[in-house]
Amino acid sequence: MIILPAIDLKNGRCVRLEQGLMEKDTVYHDDPAAQARIWQEQGGELLHIVDLDGAFAGVPKNREAIKAIVEAIDIPSELGGGIRDLATIEAYLELGVDRVILGTVAKENPGLVEEACRKFPGRIVVGIDAKDGLVAVRGWADVTEKRASEMAREMEGFGVEAIIYTDIARDGMMQGPNIEATRQLAESINIPVIASGGVSSLRDIENLLAIESSGVVGVITGKAIYTGALDLREAVALTKKGR
Repeated sequence: MIILPAIDLKNGRCVRLEQGLMEKDTVYHDDPAAQARIWQEQGGELLHIVDLDGAFAGVPKNREAIKAIVEAIDIPSELGGGIRDLATIEAYLELGVDRVILGTVAKENPGLVEEACRKFPGRIVVGIDAKDGLVAVRGWADVTEKRASEMAREMEGFGVEAIIYTDIARDGMMQGPNIEATRQLAESINIPVIASGGVSSLRDIENLLAIESSGVVGVITGKAIYTGALDLREAVALTKKGR
């Protein structure tokens, strides 16, 4: 299992939200590229970047900050937020992002996911954000009738590289990830699952390691490492035990 430190961008700065609410943001760093270097130095193996403004607007909004981040680090990166067409996917991959995360568009235009997987094999990840097991879209503003497990199986059929699963009730709340829901989702498909939302301590990493055999290959952490509740170096070291 790998640890993915998160950088969420709002107005060119690193922030964290509570339960995906744009008005409940805390600014942690004014220089995203400098923050990215810190996470790399502390052992982060894959950087998770979200363009929050883009997620809500439906179009890219933090391109310069994203460019600065990928130029500042040597580890691979993945990016989501406001990516709704092939041209945007291609532009970000050319910018230096290693893989692109499709969220809202995966629910609303699954054909785009299928086409993107064909055109950019191994570089398309789908983010499934769920509330009570139902898919939420548009920066978590709308909860749909579609079950997360059903959508995950559909995306697997298109050839996506991995699924990022977020329980939005836990995100930014430091209450621990939804282990059981993550395990069930991972066991329902044959592609890797990355857990997201609620990580608050080393105990949470231990709990996720216990379901690694179900197909949970990584965990995204944001608020916990910004506040110091979780030491990124310690978390990475824990995942490497027994490797």
